[in-house]
Amino acid sequence: MEFGKRITSIEIHPGAVIGKRLFIDHGFGVVIGETAVIGDDVTIYHGVTLGGTGKEWGKRHPNVGNRVMIGAGAKVLGNINIGDDVKIGANSIILKDVPNGVTAVGIYK
Repeated sequence: MEFGKRITSIEIHPGAVIGKRLFIDHGFGVVIGETAVIGDDVTIYHGVTLGGTGKEWGKRHPNVGNRVMIGAGAKVLGNINIGDDVKIGANSIILKDVPNGVTAVGIYK
């Protein structure tokens, strides 16, 4: 794991659950936390974090639905649910659930 992280600058915890056809475009700086769950056909751009807030125990990383696009630099934090067919704008901070089909931008809390 360390070798791959050093080569790619992508950090995916081995405990994360990842669906089919995850596409990480220009992956430098992508971080996927231990309890993250990612659905099928998800696209993640560079600098994205699927992380915790530091306030939770146990399940502390996001659940990402199917056919989701997460823009460059976005931070999706905490034990939250991102629905299917969601688009998250670049540099957004997502701190609460995002329903199916929604485009979330800015600070979404």
